[in-house]
Amino acid sequence: MGIEVKVKTDRESFSVDLSKSFDLSLSIKAKGVKAWYVGDPKIRPVKGDGFIGEVAQGGSVNFFDIDFNPHGHGTHTECIGHISTEHESLDKLHQYHYTSVLLSITPEAIDEKGFELAEKGDTWISARQLQQGLGGARPKALIIRTLPNLESKKEINYSGKNPTYFDPKGLAWLEEIGIEHILVDLPSVDREHDKGLLLAHRAFWKNSRTENGSFRTITELIFVPDEAADGWYWLNLMIAAFDNDAQASRPIIYPIKTRESHG
Repeated sequence: MGIEVKVKTDRESFSVDLSKSFDLSLSIKAKGVKAWYVGDPKIRPVKGDGFIGEVAQGGSVNFFDIDFNPHGHGTHTECIGHISTEHESLDKLHQYHYTSVLLSITPEAIDEKGFELAEKGDTWISARQLQQGLGGARPKALIIRTLPNLESKKEINYSGKNPTYFDPKGLAWLEEIGIEHILVDLPSVDREHDKGLLLAHRAFWKNSRTENGSFRTITELIFVPDEAADGWYWLNLMIAAFDNDAQASRPIIYPIKTRESHG
């Protein structure tokens, strides 16, 4: 049985099929995806005073400590607090549903003379690719699936591999046209070793607040299943409740049907 809801924004009206969803998150787990030279997350039962927090070891309940890094383990969402001197917390995000477009893009090789930080072998998502892929579409959120879409993305350790990154000019353009949220299946929008410049982050967060006062965000280390076709979706950006610049997150997308512009 299908579940369809009608949504009206300041720009358009459309229907959303809630019976069909795609979970874009990668869980924090012992041998899951990671980056930035962090070790595996540690998930272990609490012990003390004769207590063991694991039923399998004779405890009355499962009661585990979890030690992880929100930037290095699993899918996470971050805000301007990632690069600012102020303690900006993503916990202040107060809107979680957005129109979004999913684009599949094959990264292209960079001529090291075309970008000051590039070295031989680097690949990126260029400004041209973003502009051609979006065309005239102006969603609130943009989801990028890099090709090929390998299953190894779910468990890879990106540390030291200099993965694909984004042309800062492309992220500046996305900010200019009103994109508020970017979701990528990479550990960062910037080069792994970039002398601490974070040019793409800074380009997108030139204006870090949206029109309604919420945060612009970047979500990293997602995985988009092949079954999700490129196109329009309704995004539910679910985040954990931590007072921090980055939080573990679980973005879910639902197909959009019968879009109608207005206003």
